[in-house]
Amino acid sequence: MTEERDFTLHAQQVPRLGRYATLRQLQIFSEIVRLGSFTKASESLFITQPTVSTQMKKLSHAVGAPLFEPVGRTVRPTEAGLRLEAAANRVFEALGEVEAWVAEYQGLRRGRVRLAVITTAKYFAPELLGAFSREYPDIDLSLKVSNRDRVIERIRAHEDDLYIFGQPEFDDLDVTQYPFAPNPLVVVAARDHPLAGRRRLALAEVVHEPFILREPGSGTRQATVRAFAQAGVTPTVRMDLGSNEAIKHAAIAGLGLAVLSLHSLSVEGARGPLTVLDVEGFPIHRRWWLVHARGRDLSPPATALLDFAQRYESVLTTQVDQLLADFGIAPAPAETETA
Repeated sequence: MTEERDFTLHAQQVPRLGRYATLRQLQIFSEIVRLGSFTKASESLFITQPTVSTQMKKLSHAVGAPLFEPVGRTVRPTEAGLRLEAAANRVFEALGEVEAWVAEYQGLRRGRVRLAVITTAKYFAPELLGAFSREYPDIDLSLKVSNRDRVIERIRAHEDDLYIFGQPEFDDLDVTQYPFAPNPLVVVAARDHPLAGRRRLALAEVVHEPFILREPGSGTRQATVRAFAQAGVTPTVRMDLGSNEAIKHAAIAGLGLAVLSLHSLSVEGARGPLTVLDVEGFPIHRRWWLVHARGRDLSPPATALLDFAQRYESVLTTQVDQLLADFGIAPAPAETETA
């Protein structure tokens, strides 16, 4: 005997917000919360600021309470806004699950993957996505590049499917992580630096040279300081800079030595204005890690990208080994960094 169930949804069962609020309004609202500004939200969504204001007035009227309050030159959600933000996140997550199911049902012919990476990973992430896109041409891709702290914020907010880090150490995040590619750190100098071309430099010979390092909190900086500390020495830090490109320009200008991911030299190569020094204890052999929030099921497109990235490791490893060889540095036995 077949049980019959009535799934008819009567109008009075639909909450007032469900009848008067739209998904577009919730999207605009969530973007304002994320950016703290009506203007920035309008720029991010490519709509006019009057449209943003109008839609938020309508949404506030549907809720029956103000959603934002001014704080200096920014805005923050009111108590009602915070509750709406939590509800909106659940709505978008549920819609994402439907989208993922449909993508799986259609055999990965459609879908979307959102990837966020730390800044150094920008040197290879587009290549990885390009190769993935050739295998899955109908999957839409989103790539966000930011510093480590901002990418960690994105994990907390569940803004993306996958993340790439060079150092998978998180104090208060429950994540699943997969090593998938080499990420050697090397000492670089201007091509005309007095130490350029020297072989087997001891750390004691370079420790008194001025160093240009990434900002405190950077994984590259932490690994550098740790390597010097293990040798019982402390690098002479001339300046801190917040981007690899700024550090490269400073090193080219002769302001000091630097420690960078080898990937950051991939565009210029061994014929560029920077050279890799043969220093004791370097390269520091680290890994790139793919990360996602633990307990959150990946969509089929995101699972496909995760699997593809792990298969793509051999391509990246070959590129790294060749680049080291071009600089005259042997791909020495790597004591792979683990979590």
